[in-house]
Amino acid sequence: MTRTTSRRTAALAALALAAAGCTAQRPGPERPPRHEESERPGAPSSAGGPAAGPRPFTLVATGDVLPHSSTIERAAADAGGDGYDFRPMLAGVRPVISRADLAICHMETVYGPDGGPFTGYPAFKSPPQVAAALKDTGYDSCSTASNHTLDDGADGIARTLSAFDKAGLKHTGSGRTAQESAAPALLEAGGARVAQLAYTYDTNGYPMPDGQPWAVHLIDEERIVADARAARRAGADVVVVSLHWGTEWQTEPDERQLGLGRALTASRTDGRPDIDLILGTHAHIPQAYEKVNGTWIVYGEGDQIAGEMFNDSGARDARGNMSSIARFTFAPPARAGARWEVTKAEFIPQWVDPERGRVIDLPAALKESPDREDYRATEAQIREAVLSRGAARDGLTMAVR
Repeated sequence: MTRTTSRRTAALAALALAAAGCTAQRPGPERPPRHEESERPGAPSSAGGPAAGPRPFTLVATGDVLPHSSTIERAAADAGGDGYDFRPMLAGVRPVISRADLAICHMETVYGPDGGPFTGYPAFKSPPQVAAALKDTGYDSCSTASNHTLDDGADGIARTLSAFDKAGLKHTGSGRTAQESAAPALLEAGGARVAQLAYTYDTNGYPMPDGQPWAVHLIDEERIVADARAARRAGADVVVVSLHWGTEWQTEPDERQLGLGRALTASRTDGRPDIDLILGTHAHIPQAYEKVNGTWIVYGEGDQIAGEMFNDSGARDARGNMSSIARFTFAPPARAGARWEVTKAEFIPQWVDPERGRVIDLPAALKESPDREDYRATEAQIREAVLSRGAARDGLTMAVR
């Protein structure tokens, strides 16, 4: 799937506006202030003076938000019979997400109409209240390209993106118009302009809506590189690519992940990498992190929100409720024309308790309950998967809050 010149122009125009200071690309409430924001180096002074120059910033990213029927029922119970409230599910990881300078999620499903009906597997239609909960947790942007993006056709995309706009969440990977689809999500932190792009391997066989070949971004190496270069030319200092890819229930990244990962991280313009970070979703279980050609790849973060998960053989598989939070610290370039470098790479194991419908920050939970052997065993299993391709040698560490 290739992009036309007009779509590239639209993307360039959108990013140029952001570079010029136009931050109102999509309407919505301002995000709540970060914890310790007033103490962050380079923040504007209380007297209203100019901010200091570029400074390091943190970016966190998490896996598939995949509300099953049981998840929807839990949100209804948490709302006390008045709609759906997904905020309690995410409260356990809110401190990690809200303290980051930038936070990226992955919305795997589309939203149903207000009041429903809402459905789980196999064709998902989730309550639109999910978007407000993600914003409240501290997310800035979500990728929306997945194999379920067309579960309810163009209407599902429109409802989902409208809910994001209402909540004040940016999004990329699908669109209601060609111009919207062509534009990356535009973020800013530490004085850096950050562009997020998103793509999926497939749409479960659903065709693109009539007259909307741009509705969902499909993985195509040439297109991804072209989009990344367009974003860079338009002023992006950091380019993040979200990929919905891989083989479900397989811990080891498959050959397509490995090959595409190598190709994308090798792509350079004037000696500078075109892509600064790759974030993977879809496998439903934690996969490895790896530094390839000097760029970090998260092959698969796992499911952040999901009900009880059953693997390809039909067996209940606890790995489907395990995932990791990726956290990367980017530092300003050492010289003009160089890239923003990742100076610290971390992961935080998390687990969905399907019985209580709560996302657990495992290191934090173990501090409070050190005798929980189930927490300890789950944390160890996630750690083993994340480090399975030698990322510790390149400095990846398990972190706590």
